[in-house]
Amino acid sequence: MEQTTRARSILVIGHRNPDTDSICSAIAYAHLKNQLDDGNHYIPGRAGDLNRETKYILGRFGAAVPALFEDVSAQVEDIDIRQVKGADEAMTIQEALVRMRDEQLSTLPVVSAKNSLLGLVTTNHLAVSSMDATCNTLANASTPLGNILQTLRGTLVCGSLDDTVVTGKIVIGSGSPELIETQISSGDIVICGNRYDAQICAIEMNAACIVLCSDAPPAKTIVRLAEEHNTAIIQTPLDPFAAACTINQSAPISWFMFRNDLMTFQLSDSVEAAREIMGRVRHVYFPVLDEDGKYRGVISRRNLLNLRRKQLILVDHNEKTQCVEGYEEAEILEIVDHHRINSIETPGPVFFRNQPVGCTATIIWQIYQEHQIPIPPQIAGLLCSAILSDTLMFRSPTCTPLDQGAARALAAIAQVDVERLANDMFEAGEAVEGRSPESLFFQDFKRFNNGSLYFGVGQGSYVSQKNLLRAEEVIRGYLEEALLKAQVPMLFFLLTDIKRQRSTVLYAGHDAGDILRRAFDAEAVEGGYILPGVISRKKQFIPPLLSAMQNEGAGE
Repeated sequence: MEQTTRARSILVIGHRNPDTDSICSAIAYAHLKNQLDDGNHYIPGRAGDLNRETKYILGRFGAAVPALFEDVSAQVEDIDIRQVKGADEAMTIQEALVRMRDEQLSTLPVVSAKNSLLGLVTTNHLAVSSMDATCNTLANASTPLGNILQTLRGTLVCGSLDDTVVTGKIVIGSGSPELIETQISSGDIVICGNRYDAQICAIEMNAACIVLCSDAPPAKTIVRLAEEHNTAIIQTPLDPFAAACTINQSAPISWFMFRNDLMTFQLSDSVEAAREIMGRVRHVYFPVLDEDGKYRGVISRRNLLNLRRKQLILVDHNEKTQCVEGYEEAEILEIVDHHRINSIETPGPVFFRNQPVGCTATIIWQIYQEHQIPIPPQIAGLLCSAILSDTLMFRSPTCTPLDQGAARALAAIAQVDVERLANDMFEAGEAVEGRSPESLFFQDFKRFNNGSLYFGVGQGSYVSQKNLLRAEEVIRGYLEEALLKAQVPMLFFLLTDIKRQRSTVLYAGHDAGDILRRAFDAEAVEGGYILPGVISRKKQFIPPLLSAMQNEGAGE
């Protein structure tokens, strides 16, 4: 038999502390993949909060903010959840046992009309409950008359299916009339055959229900008397012995189900946590609830073997310290990036496109051209903005003629002026007033490693001298706190003056100042250095910094 591949939702996502390129490239590439692949669904995502510049761009072009994914570790929702339909709490024991037998279930969830989990019943529990059943079980369980009718496969001769058994016991109407009279009390259920005297006695004793076995036809007089005394009559094809053995299975499962301390999982729970709980709790099946607390199905230990890891496409990064949390448990399908090849490891080959251009958006523009896929104006505006952002309006040394050509072609599709768009987005992104030091510092922050040495580098680019000086004042006062929050031994922050084409680098941490001094022959200022011509973190700052760190290690 031919097997069909199940469609998957594939996440396209950039790095942590996302910048405009990482967000816009994720949106554009997800759009492109959805045009090329109708078998799967590609979703743009983000691994952190948006900065002001990116918010402005998305708003200007009317693009939705990608969903936030802080962790892509395997979750319960990634397991093949068994779609066991929840049972109504009024279901009879008999019906529950038949269903559990036919569907090979050992656990049956009980749900409300709105699909909220009410409790659980198990085959073992129902079997024990049946063994422990007494002649008062139906009354104790407040059993509807309709349940008894269903269990006995009977016909209602008189009475109402809406009636409920709340008092009385089950009595077998055999023996002499004198003996039967001593056995029956008001509200009882009397099982008998075609004995007229037993039927008359039950009615006169105000029995709640008479069960006529072996399809015994009731006399018109009996029916009339029963109606006068509000006694229901059920006619069943079962003989008295079978009826007596079966009738307690009419009780609703709500009477027997587990209600308290239910062991359930949320769709968002981690598989690792579920595996740990399953290992120490001796249940076969565990109900799964969604974020609204509604029942979704059940899982067992066996389901953990069929884990479907989340599938990712990474854009604008290929370094594990910048990846979304939990990426190791996901399946990386593609990487599209313009940075140096770094530390990502995959268990198998992936599509990897890496080009020495100034922006990932330029590569994605190329892929659109290669597949001859038309670019909508909205997507064109996002890609153009990303290129302008990453290349600092073509001023960055990472900018290539390909970047410039792509940006101008995209601007024509989006019907925007390149220079005006760049000024508007830079002004929106660099505003300092009203922002916390944390948001200012980490708006464009990346972690790097050189062997066993980790460090972080943040950057803020400014057109306005007023905003630049104010940002420098805020960052200086926040450096030590940022060092603790970033959990790295040293960090650096580039305050980039776009018009003057230079950066002031502030630093904190052990050996950070010495490494900067060795890496750059530059003018020292309080707590930092002025680096003329340095505006690109990737091409002009990181390589000399890594070289200085490596030379320090070699010297030791």
